[in-house]
Amino acid sequence: MPTLLVKNIHTLVTMDRDRRELQNAAIFVRDQAIEQVGLTSELPDTADEVLDLGGKHIVMPGMVNTHHHFYQVLTKVIPAAQNCSLFNWLQTLYPIWGNLNAEAIAISAQMAAAELILSGCTTASDHLYIYPNDCRLDDEIAGIKEIGMRFHASRGSMSLGESQGGLPPDRLVEKEADILKDSQRLIETYHDADRFSMLRITLAPCSPFSVTPDLMRESAKMARSYTSVRLHTHLAENKSDVDYSLAKFGKIPADFAESVGWLGDDVWHAHCVKLTDESIQKFGRTGTGVAHCPCSNMRLGSGIAPIRKMLNHGVPVGLGVDGSASNDTGNLLQEARTAFLLARVNECDPTSMSAREILEVATIGGARVLGRDDIGAIAPNMAADFIAFNIDQSQFAGAQHDLVSALIFCPPPTVDYSFINGRKVVDQGQLTTLDLPILIEKTNKIARKLVENLV
Repeated sequence: MPTLLVKNIHTLVTMDRDRRELQNAAIFVRDQAIEQVGLTSELPDTADEVLDLGGKHIVMPGMVNTHHHFYQVLTKVIPAAQNCSLFNWLQTLYPIWGNLNAEAIAISAQMAAAELILSGCTTASDHLYIYPNDCRLDDEIAGIKEIGMRFHASRGSMSLGESQGGLPPDRLVEKEADILKDSQRLIETYHDADRFSMLRITLAPCSPFSVTPDLMRESAKMARSYTSVRLHTHLAENKSDVDYSLAKFGKIPADFAESVGWLGDDVWHAHCVKLTDESIQKFGRTGTGVAHCPCSNMRLGSGIAPIRKMLNHGVPVGLGVDGSASNDTGNLLQEARTAFLLARVNECDPTSMSAREILEVATIGGARVLGRDDIGAIAPNMAADFIAFNIDQSQFAGAQHDLVSALIFCPPPTVDYSFINGRKVVDQGQLTTLDLPILIEKTNKIARKLVENLV
């Protein structure tokens, strides 16, 4: 098995059980797993590949993105959707998304992954819930496999159209029998429950306002009949979301989720801006996770998720950049910085969130939300997923007093190196697996065509 030695690391943030931060450190990797971590002087001095960082880099575990909609890369900054709240924003964009095809799904997935990787993400979950024309989740899976990111692919769905009291247009919903049949096909074709798995499948009916309670129950039943297949949806994103739940089901969102079997340590919900204190306690008791998406929540005016309170009650919390049409980027380190600042604003207390705490949320927190115990930390027998930032960048100038905190307090830098499953996917700031300029050109061409087909 091939070996890799990364040595002379200025500062190594391990996120291991002791939260060690090592100076002049090194990492020794065999195949896809970390074998040794320690001082450069203590580790082997040879390997099949040796990367000498020359004391110029801070290294940390790759970050974990727990909520995204990759296809929305194609509809960033659409003028008519710039000043909308959630429901109006969706109704504005549904007709454009109805023009998606298989190529658009694959290319947008690669573009979204490139943004994430260059910002320090090594594992991502994506929620694809719209399948017009010839679109399939398979297209996204193929695109992400090529770029080399560790991936949790969510088979999203919408079955409740406008004529049945749902939000999406009737032409963009699917029959529930077809959704469940395809969900089973995808699990049995792609899902890998093994340690260090690069691909897992999640079942993810889009939201309580776009599917029926029956689909929620049947999806939960199906997921729990397989190993490590998790459940994901949007919940309590804004006040309108809560109002819909009360009017339609007579329950607040968390109680509705509980009524259809959607609480538990195999479930995580996106946003959860409007969870009540009682609901937060219920999430903590059941181990139900939350994908915190601060930039999207601010962009759509949805509110501020109370993640300090969630963490205090033991709720698993990870970060999500959400769709690039409501962010409008996929920079996960920026998301961490925003989450850090917003937590302080929400509590009116600068001690309510530290830089190191939010780095934990971005790494081991996200790993816990996705049900992984093999990513999120740099330690023996963990996946070789780690990133390196050059500390000679302008963002770190004058911040050498505490480089770990500088990752959050200062403007987010891009990665100099990224290793995913032991493979170098970023080398000196350049993506190694795809030609980024060509990918950008393809993305822009498809994006223009997507909108032009609307008129």
